[in-house]
Amino acid sequence: MNKIFFLLVATGIPLSVVGSLLHWSPVIMFVIYNITIIALASYMGRATESIAIVSGPRIGGLLNATFGNAVELIISIFALKAGLIGVVLASLTGSVIGNLLLVGGLSFFVGGLKFKRQEFNAYDARHNAGLLMFAVIVAFVIPEVFSMEMTESQTLALSIGISIILMALYIAALYFRLVSHRGVYQHSSDEVEEHEEPEWSKKVAITVLALATAAVAYVSENLVHTFEIVGETFGWSELFIGVIIVAIVGNAAEHASAIIMAYKNKMNIAVEIAVGSTLQIAMFVAPLLVLISLFFPTKMALVFTLPELIAMASSVFLTIVLTNDGDTNWFEGATLLAAYIIMGIGFYLL
Repeated sequence: MNKIFFLLVATGIPLSVVGSLLHWSPVIMFVIYNITIIALASYMGRATESIAIVSGPRIGGLLNATFGNAVELIISIFALKAGLIGVVLASLTGSVIGNLLLVGGLSFFVGGLKFKRQEFNAYDARHNAGLLMFAVIVAFVIPEVFSMEMTESQTLALSIGISIILMALYIAALYFRLVSHRGVYQHSSDEVEEHEEPEWSKKVAITVLALATAAVAYVSENLVHTFEIVGETFGWSELFIGVIIVAIVGNAAEHASAIIMAYKNKMNIAVEIAVGSTLQIAMFVAPLLVLISLFFPTKMALVFTLPELIAMASSVFLTIVLTNDGDTNWFEGATLLAAYIIMGIGFYLL
């Protein structure tokens, strides 16, 4: 598999450059760009996993989530620059439901096929449940409700205020879990991590991470310019491109990492990647994009469509119900996957 990804990177990057210079068909370039980004994301995932091995499950999960989300953040910034606000908001929606239902579902399902019952830290699950409720149900729904009675400038001002609060609380949450209360809520059923050698040294991993991120930035900028023509060609809406395509491609790194960790029965890391990535999207990436949009001609308010809000809220409620007990199995994974497929069909037909 590593050889395949190496081959995809070795051919994908030159093809991306040549195709861009020679103005190849946007549909062909769309496929090349997406495959290249997924291959690059695999290297980002392997690099962060090497660093995570010596950092513990919480910091390891945070690293995987952060650098996994870096791909989507880069794509979204270029989409903002191009004025594609609908694509950006839809990709944020796709990340929330994709991480909770697709990544979480695949992790539980794949791990559950190998182990009849898998346990993870129930205290972390309950802590994350409160943050998920706050970030998605409170912080995302409030702007939508209030915007009905507000002007566009007032809605933007509200979005900026909420964004600052979200980012501050996210930083406080990291401090709470990694510093002030680190180890306080250790659960007796946490898996014992066996000693594992990292694939790369720390120096090599950081170098790979930097180079892959730079390459993703270049390819992502070109990818954004293909959205309009690809949408017209296949009849895809901005909503579907953002919710399904951009979200899956942008989160490819943590998709793979979470599933691999679940297969190895390292459920604390798998859950931390799936849920932690969602929290980072909702409480840091989305607010950051609102603030970054202030430097572009088209400003982005934190106002989603009703289908997007209902999809995110449903994903949060279902995930909380299934993870609050601190254990899981393949059937719970299948339930999450079924919910994702239903939503995917809805967004495709919308």
